[in-house]
Parts: sequence; C-alpha cells; structure tokens
Amino acid sequence: MSNKKFLTVAKKVINLEIKALQNLKKIINNSFGQAVKQISKCQSKVILCGVGKSGLIASKIAATLSSVGTPSFSLSAGDSSHGDLGSISKKDILILISYSGQTEELKNIIRYANRNKILLIGIVSKKDSILYKASDIKLLIPQSKEAGGIIPTASTTTQLALGDALAIATMQYKKFGKLDFKKIHPSGSLGTQLKTVEDIMLIGKKIPFVSHKVKMKKAINLLSEKKLGILIVRNKEKKTIGIITDGQIRRYNQKYSNLHKKKTSEIMTKKPVSVEKNILAAKALSIMNNKQITSLCVHEKKNKYKTVGVLHIHNILRSNIS
Repeated sequence: MSNKKFLTVAKKVINLEIKALQNLKKIINNSFGQAVKQISKCQSKVILCGVGKSGLIASKIAATLSSVGTPSFSLSAGDSSHGDLGSISKKDILILISYSGQTEELKNIIRYANRNKILLIGIVSKKDSILYKASDIKLLIPQSKEAGGIIPTASTTTQLALGDALAIATMQYKKFGKLDFKKIHPSGSLGTQLKTVEDIMLIGKKIPFVSHKVKMKKAINLLSEKKLGILIVRNKEKKTIGIITDGQIRRYNQKYSNLHKKKTSEIMTKKPVSVEKNILAAKALSIMNNKQITSLCVHEKKNKYKTVGVLHIHNILRSNIS
C-alpha cells in the first residue's frame, strides 16, 4: 500500500467524522439544555456508562466533567449486573451511551434506573431503541457511516463531541471559572499557569514593613535582614504609603551624604504599584515587565493601601511562571 493510498484512507476517515459532526450540529435541540440544567443541579454524582468503545467515551466524558467541577465517574456495564448497581444512588444522574440503544448489557441498568426513579439521560442514535424510550432526557446523535464499514469511529466522535459540549455548557452555567479550575488542577503546566499572586506571595513577618518616621540608618539594617531589596513604608494607620528599593538608596548615596539621617518618608517612592491577591501570577509578571520593576505590593479586594503580601520577581521565577 503506497503512501498516497494511506493519505486517501486518512482523509476519508476524517471526512466521515466531519460529516457526522456536522449532522450532530443540525439535530441538537432543547433536550441538550435540559440535560445541562439537570447536571448542574445534581447534588450527588453524575455516572456515565457505555459498552465497548462507548464505554471508553463514557470514561473520558466523566473525567472532563470532574475536571470542571461536576463529580463524575464511569461505571462498567458488565460489572453493574454483578453488584456495581449498588454504587448508583437515587440522587445521582445516570448517562448511558449507546449507538444502537439496544445493547444487552445496558438493559439491567436501564431497568434499575427506571425502577428507582434515577434521572436517566440517554445518548443514542435510534428513536425506536430501548434506551431512547426509557430515557428521561433524550440526546440524539446522528446515524453515521462508520470508517471501514463497521468500526465505531464517526459514532464515537459524535458521542465525544456531545460529551465535551455538555461539560463546557455545564461549566459555564455553574460559572466555574479559572480560580475554581486551579483548585482541582494544582499540578502540571495548567496548574502552574493558573497560580494566583496569593499562591506565591510573601506574607506575615517576611514582608519588610517599616514606619514612615524611621531613620534610614535603621531602615537599611532591616533591608539587609529581609534580603528582598525593598522596604514597604507605612504610616501610623498601618496604610502603605511608599516603597524604598536598594536602587533608590544607591542613587541617593551617590548624590548626598546625609542618607542615614533622613526619614524613610523622605526617600520613598509614593503610591507603590499594588495588585489584588487573586489575579494570576502571570498577569503580575506582565505588570512588572511593563513597569520595569521587580516587586509588587499585594492587597485584598479594593483596599489598595492595606498590604497583605509582597510579590518579588524571584517568587515568580521559582514557580516557573512565564
């Protein structure tokens, strides 16, 4: 078989799947919205089940739903008839996936769901099937021509796409945002890029606070002790009013000889740049680059003059944030 023929086969398979997805777009209806609302309201678990290739799709959809804040898992159709039906409670939502809707292994699960009044969502292609008729919410997928004539390809592609659409629509309906996503994705590149300033900022005694009345002789000792190259100047109400950097100190020393006698309020830069603690660390890095600075004060909500943390460029670099 030549490379040209391989490419012909590949393009034919892809075209079959594209056509199946286009047909899915045409037949998707209000049942989809009903399913999203029910999944979003679920106070327990969403359980997905299928047989064969549809079972693998069920596992992937369950993983996607879980990753965007809807606790889900997949159930083995074969094992369900040997005790695993006990893992389904009346508060759960059951999503069964079957191209034909007549798969023998699903019949016991369908009966169990109907008998116990468990909400059943069916993803199926045939309206005259057991699954379609038994489902509370019916999500119809198009009858598709499979690649090779018999291998589940176009049908499983539509099942997967519909599952992804359910997951994303549910995520948006529940207003599941980046901060929520970060909580359940703490590791990996996604977790790194979703870190907030609060995750990596310095807090408590590590913040180099100094009074606006303190003489620079004492302030320089604190600067050396904290090893951050900055001092955060506060007034008597504990409000941040300025910042002093080691660069400022060096430049002042080059011009004048009375640095030690000066108060911090006479040396500081007023109104230092401050960011809210819940912004992404990547955004904070962008602010540093634009302002050409290496440190940021951190505040909570709209209280810009109440510094709760300090973010240094080294904290960002150590966290591999770019």
